[in-house]
Amino acid sequence: MTATLDRAEAPLTLEEPPPRALRLVDQLGLWGNLGVSLLGFTGALYVLYPLKDTTLSIAAALAAIVVGTVLGTAAVSAAAVPGTETGAPAMVLLRGLFGAKLSWLPTVLNVVQLLGWTTFELVIISTAMHQLAGGIPRWVYVLIGGAITTGLALYPLSWIRTLRRYVTVAVIVALVYLGIQLLRNPLPGFGSGSWHGFWIAVDSVIAVSVSWVPVASDYTRHSRTVRDTVVGSFVGYSITQIACYGIGLVALLTVAKSGTNHDMFAAFMAVPAGTIAFAVLAIREIDQSFVDTYSAAVSTQNLRPRWDRRLLAVVIGTLATVFALAFSVNDYQNFLVLIGSVFVPLFGVFAMDYFVISRRIWDVSAHAPQRWVMLLPWVLGFVAYQLLNPGYVSWWARMWGHIDDWLRFTPTSWMSASLVSFAVAAIATVPVGLLRRRKEPAC
Repeated sequence: MTATLDRAEAPLTLEEPPPRALRLVDQLGLWGNLGVSLLGFTGALYVLYPLKDTTLSIAAALAAIVVGTVLGTAAVSAAAVPGTETGAPAMVLLRGLFGAKLSWLPTVLNVVQLLGWTTFELVIISTAMHQLAGGIPRWVYVLIGGAITTGLALYPLSWIRTLRRYVTVAVIVALVYLGIQLLRNPLPGFGSGSWHGFWIAVDSVIAVSVSWVPVASDYTRHSRTVRDTVVGSFVGYSITQIACYGIGLVALLTVAKSGTNHDMFAAFMAVPAGTIAFAVLAIREIDQSFVDTYSAAVSTQNLRPRWDRRLLAVVIGTLATVFALAFSVNDYQNFLVLIGSVFVPLFGVFAMDYFVISRRIWDVSAHAPQRWVMLLPWVLGFVAYQLLNPGYVSWWARMWGHIDDWLRFTPTSWMSASLVSFAVAAIATVPVGLLRRRKEPAC
């Protein structure tokens, strides 16, 4: 039986039961690899410089990395538990919160953001590979990365087991080596800088972690136990993301001329044998694009349960490849803020209703009744996020600035948009959820 599970693959449609084929070591390998990202290295820029003309001290930046990672990863682990308990993928679980048809709204948003993430990853992979071997045009690397990404998404559980067996060790060695080499350079004093903007820096780190909340159950539905899910996701992801951001931070403070991808990657390759270590990380980045592509396919199945996930993966991988040929990552932080503002409060509603109000009893069938009232706490949380941190798209930020003025509300730098929006959504879910349960017939 165990040997059969070790070779099992994800079902092709939602009508087939998911095999419980992933052990603790598989979850550790998956989430440990997802915590390492080339975008995470450059994301350290938004931690070190959270506001214009503001530079955090090393102590403040490291604290922001740890706090943001722990909070964000805790959300991922909590969101992953229902997948293991029910066997349902992430977007199907939302049928229990909003109803079958109404769950299509967050599903569409999730597919759009996953397509965006796949595109981002293909851009960053091709940029890194072109910097490693510039004799080949970048578009060739995009096409190769897109083809490999799509191929891996056809056999997700097999690839996860491969990550655990072969890739994880190479990634750990590369991270440790780059970290040691970079730390040989002199650093400024730990207290040199400011704590002003600390919570804005935390928000940018949380946003990266929380981006996995809407997909976590797509993989933990294959876990054998809830313990494997929680330990694997929290320990695996948090350790490697902290290491990834920390290395990016050290590079910015020592040898990187700026926070651009080009300069960050050049800093890694400048250390002795750094090209080899960086090549390992660049090639491994495909696991990020694979996860996004597969989850986009599984999310689409919430709309059309009988569609074959393999065909969906081919379509999504092809679209992302086309977009990556002409896409820029200059608006990366804007993308993260938008993701956070949508999915942080959604998780607040999700967690409060599932764990507290409904006590882990949800109807996730195709006939689950519509619950329009549950949109209210989600919207309130989204508004709270925008009032505190509307991002950097000029017209959008101006609009929310006018709303702040109308409300006579002045956000301060110590206010975390992620924490406040989560709290608002979760608290608002209590009366709304209890009222909804009173009006619904008993299960």
